[in-house]
Amino acid sequence: MGLHRLIGRLAMAPFSRALPAMGETERAALDAGTVGFEGDLFSGRPDFDALMRRAPPRLTDAERRFIDHEVRTLASMLDDHAIDEARDLPPEVWHFLRKHRFFGMIIPREHGGLGFSHAAHAEVVTKIATVNVACAVTVMVPNSLGPAELLLRYGTDTQKQHYLPRLADGRELPCFALTSPYAGSDAASIPDRGVLTERVVDGRTVRGFLVRFDKRYITLAPVATVVGLAFQAVDERRPEGRQDLGITCALLPVPTPGLQVGRRHRPMDSAFMNGPVRGEDVFVPMDWVIGGEPQVGQGWRMLMECLAAGRAISLPALGAAMQQTALFVVNGYGQVREQFGLPIGKFHAIAGITAGMAARLYATDAARRYTAAALDAGERPSVASAILKVQLTEAGRRAVTDGMDVLGGKGIVAGPKNLLGVSYRHAPIAITVEGANLLSRALIIFGQGATRCHPQVLREMAAVERHDEAALGRALLGHAGHVLRNLWRSVVHAPLRGRVPEALKPEARRIARLSAQYALSADLAMGLLGGQLKRMELLSARLGDALSHLYLAAACVWRFETEDDPAMLPFARAAIREQLHHAASLLRELHANLPTGALRSLSPLWLRGTGSFAPLRDQDTLALAEALRTQPALVGRLCPDVSRPRSGGLLDLMDALDAARAVGDEVDELNRALRRSASLEAVASRSSRPAAALAYLRAAERVIAVDDVEGSTSAARPRLLRWILGRGG
Repeated sequence: MGLHRLIGRLAMAPFSRALPAMGETERAALDAGTVGFEGDLFSGRPDFDALMRRAPPRLTDAERRFIDHEVRTLASMLDDHAIDEARDLPPEVWHFLRKHRFFGMIIPREHGGLGFSHAAHAEVVTKIATVNVACAVTVMVPNSLGPAELLLRYGTDTQKQHYLPRLADGRELPCFALTSPYAGSDAASIPDRGVLTERVVDGRTVRGFLVRFDKRYITLAPVATVVGLAFQAVDERRPEGRQDLGITCALLPVPTPGLQVGRRHRPMDSAFMNGPVRGEDVFVPMDWVIGGEPQVGQGWRMLMECLAAGRAISLPALGAAMQQTALFVVNGYGQVREQFGLPIGKFHAIAGITAGMAARLYATDAARRYTAAALDAGERPSVASAILKVQLTEAGRRAVTDGMDVLGGKGIVAGPKNLLGVSYRHAPIAITVEGANLLSRALIIFGQGATRCHPQVLREMAAVERHDEAALGRALLGHAGHVLRNLWRSVVHAPLRGRVPEALKPEARRIARLSAQYALSADLAMGLLGGQLKRMELLSARLGDALSHLYLAAACVWRFETEDDPAMLPFARAAIREQLHHAASLLRELHANLPTGALRSLSPLWLRGTGSFAPLRDQDTLALAEALRTQPALVGRLCPDVSRPRSGGLLDLMDALDAARAVGDEVDELNRALRRSASLEAVASRSSRPAAALAYLRAAERVIAVDDVEGSTSAARPRLLRWILGRGG
């Protein structure tokens, strides 16, 4: 008996017990998508040559013209506060979106769409979201979370010819109904049921499904003309135990007998359309199944393969927009707003917030751009897309929260002049949808990563499933070598594989070292806990987050190389250091919570050096903030997508900053003088450029002002007096 077979025979029984059971839906999720540089990081052997070979996204002339003209025009039509108050986009905006085919960005030109790349799609959504999230959501859903991609990949020729041109020009507006009241995060367990049957339609017998369904949180449902539907297909004529055909996707035109669109939902009181759809005995002909009868039961695989793009593009675009807008606002407001005789941006507490926002934005946007380039190269990075979704939406939420802290009273008064209030309300939506971050960190990033990115685990699982002792033995020997190599790299030396920018070589070496320590830690956790790790979400989430921070750090190296912009070197270094600090801290927390005392005591040995991954020193943080405050071009490079809206607080701030450039270094003195004088004209008259000074002061006054509500004071005072008198006060 060979060594491989002997090892496999001895290990088969314990491995069969230790490995988690895998259902068909989990298998479909594992089979979906591809693995890129995140796999190198998970295995502990990052190849920077492979990272640098990824060409940066390049927009075509048509894409650039669309962004420079149609997107800019759209932004100038958007009034964030007015849309929020009206709870809908204006009719002229709906018309503009349809006319210029914003709903058909991913649909090829031969079907009437724009045929844009993933990078262009992401830039369009990001630019719109910097001025109005509701409009961005309205645009992004048909392009990444609707039926169009499913039709492109799986639809029949007849379905494509009918629907794609109509989706492209807005004659049809789609939604996709997946989430059920009793199957949210566990979407694969949807209870909606379609029974295979036959009906006579127009004198002929038609095969199809009689479906009952109840869906909620469906974006665009209240205005949709076609509903994408996921349901469990059943053939009751089959023997017991073989009746389930699997999740199936279909397209239902609105109206359809039995289909009901319920009353509208208001996620965080947002203006984008959202609501429930229900169906009672809805007949779905086989021609309505996406891909026809051959695709019955293939819906979950279809969704898993298509969701990778949605997670990597749309929701990260919202997170990037929130970060860019928040940084632009904080940095700009810090120059206009003066307290204690200084612009508030010079105070160290606010400077620290500004620099931290910039470093996180550099890292998250680097990962977003890198992954968009991978998508345009034909990859389907399911693990990386989950990393983006979690990290970008969390970074967006943090940026808006930090911005609200800096704005203080200005930030909490609702009205047209509010700079971040609507975004602050929107932030939890992106956190929650398309795989809640709370679960995605553990179940997708680490859960899928452990099987898809590890060089041996999938082979071991396949060998156990086939009961192939020799294959299991080979995989286990390979796994042992993998662990020993990463132990050596963790404790002694982790070589730097591939070429990196000379200025970032120290950071790249730290990425390589920490990647090996991560790989060793993941193996220790999996080997010690086996299938239990799947349920120990506090541990697996740390592993998911650590991998995410490594991915963002590596993307920073790629971004700096591809942009070739020496002025951004301090931001690249700051971004990498912050991401590595978080990754190292998470690994130390992981080892502190391993259930074996011996491993905990040995942790300092193989986590040697992680304590050196410290965040920036204060002097470096303050230098970054000062660079942003004094060099507007740097803000433009970090926030290239911030668009000019129709009106409101963001436009006021842009006008003030433009006016400030016209008065140059007199801004600080004008701000101080304004506090000592009630007259803008009197302050401006003492300037060497009185006309420019007056324009700036008027613009700054609009930025500092807050909104009030007409008539509220006079109405409230009599009620207050009556209440006081009634109490005898």
